[in-house]
Amino acid sequence: MGVRQPRGLVAALGHRDFRRLMVAFAVSGAGSWAYNVALTVYVYDQTHSAAWASAVTIGRMVPSLVFGSYGGVVAERFERVRLMLNLDVVSTVLMALLTVLAALHGPAALAIAVGALVGTISMVYLPAVTAITPQIVPEADLAAANSIRSTVDNLVVIAGPAIGALLLAVGSPAAAFGANAASYAASALILRFVSARSAPVDVTEGGRVGPLRQMAVGMKTVLDSSAATLLVAYSVIASFVYGTDTVLFVIVSEHRLHAGANGYGELLAGLGVGGVLAAGIVNRIASWARLGPAILVGITLYCVPTLLLLVVPNALSAVPVEVVRGAGTLVVDVLAMTALQRSLPGERLARVFGAFFTLVLVAISLGALLTPVALHAVGLASTLWLAGAAIPALCLLGWPALSAMDRRNAAQLAVIAPRVALLYRAALFADAPQSVLERLAASAEEVSYGPGVDVIVEGDAADALYVIVAGSVAVSARRGGDASRPLATLGVGDVVGEIGILEGIARTATVTSAATVRLLRIDGPSFLDALVNSAPSPTLLGRAEARLGRELSLAATRPQPGGAPDAGLSPEPG
Repeated sequence: MGVRQPRGLVAALGHRDFRRLMVAFAVSGAGSWAYNVALTVYVYDQTHSAAWASAVTIGRMVPSLVFGSYGGVVAERFERVRLMLNLDVVSTVLMALLTVLAALHGPAALAIAVGALVGTISMVYLPAVTAITPQIVPEADLAAANSIRSTVDNLVVIAGPAIGALLLAVGSPAAAFGANAASYAASALILRFVSARSAPVDVTEGGRVGPLRQMAVGMKTVLDSSAATLLVAYSVIASFVYGTDTVLFVIVSEHRLHAGANGYGELLAGLGVGGVLAAGIVNRIASWARLGPAILVGITLYCVPTLLLLVVPNALSAVPVEVVRGAGTLVVDVLAMTALQRSLPGERLARVFGAFFTLVLVAISLGALLTPVALHAVGLASTLWLAGAAIPALCLLGWPALSAMDRRNAAQLAVIAPRVALLYRAALFADAPQSVLERLAASAEEVSYGPGVDVIVEGDAADALYVIVAGSVAVSARRGGDASRPLATLGVGDVVGEIGILEGIARTATVTSAATVRLLRIDGPSFLDALVNSAPSPTLLGRAEARLGRELSLAATRPQPGGAPDAGLSPEPG
């Protein structure tokens, strides 16, 4: 049996079907963001009304609210690749209709309706992309695949609006809609070459708990925790402000910056750039025991720079303002989700975030709905003051509750701090996000063994991994019926058993306590759940495979009886 070689940080891109899926996802995603810019501009040009501009955002959000819970059901009941291909074809037709409508200067209401249909389709498409990913990459590459997909998401948020603004600058909304139709067609063509197929599932059979009841459990869990309610409230406020942005950007670009459609796309792209730039520091901030101050700073950075739109002379000088704001809103959202992971039961987190994202969509829609009312009632300058000053001032009222939450979290983190420090020192976890380390430390169990005890036995099922807290272990393995041979001695901070979990294979080595040893036992499902649901750095998996490769080389070059190296041994320590 050949030796599997380590493949670096983008291992998932080594799988042809995944590359094709991501290219299709990126092409259609960039087109969608470009068309959203064009649709807002088209509707505003047709109506010269902020209320109609807000209707574009509401038209995109309502399908998410109404059909979001059922998109995943549809993605399960049909073969996913064929489903995505067909959805791309339908979206191509809808975008072609919107192109014709724009070319003929058709009614804005009809354009919004077409956009709502495309939004409805996306509620099925996105769960299908997520669900097919584990079927086209092996488990060991799944975290890397999730990381790549998240990166694609961020990049299309930047590239899409910029493309839309460029198309509007050199052409018209109709040109942008036509380009999006072409992007959907290209995505469908790429998906034709994806060979993987999923098995349709009748999710209704025996399913006593449907999407609505699942959502109710998540909402109840949030409301039962004062800390969770507070954190969700801050993210909802940030989402409300984003909803106001989708309308204010049109008006500011038109009447303050005199940049028209180009300015709208540039401001939206600036938010995306800020989010990408802030991603590198959010994990460090998340390691703080007290997140309250960071959340308040984040909401301040998101809201207060809005006031600069009253004085900046043009769109070019406004973009850096939006970069700062984009960084601020990412801090609020990511830290809120990190704190939710710390404070709520892990078995309910999926449903909690289902409720969380529903509230986010409601907030965005409400922000877009109320902004035209404010503009009509008090004017643009006062509306910007409300968004930039009144909202962060309101958020300051939550400081006592945030401070109390931080004190509780600090006490909980102090209990697991030694375990987190141990995991952080382990090479395997060196680049893992703080939230992953905390979840693993909280779920771990400390066990002890006397000298000469087999902690892991070659050939057994892999059910857990271990981090050495004190003492040392000896790793040995045999080939076929040969006698067991020593491979390595591992000490404090080393990890054993992870490859069996990541690869989904039986133990290929025996790990024996050399003396009395204390270990941190991390259950395999808990480990994988932390990797997938917390989206850790793919470096974690890269380190695991790199270590496997080193050990394979060590075994292959170890002198054997008779002097020949054993080139076929696979000595994974667990």
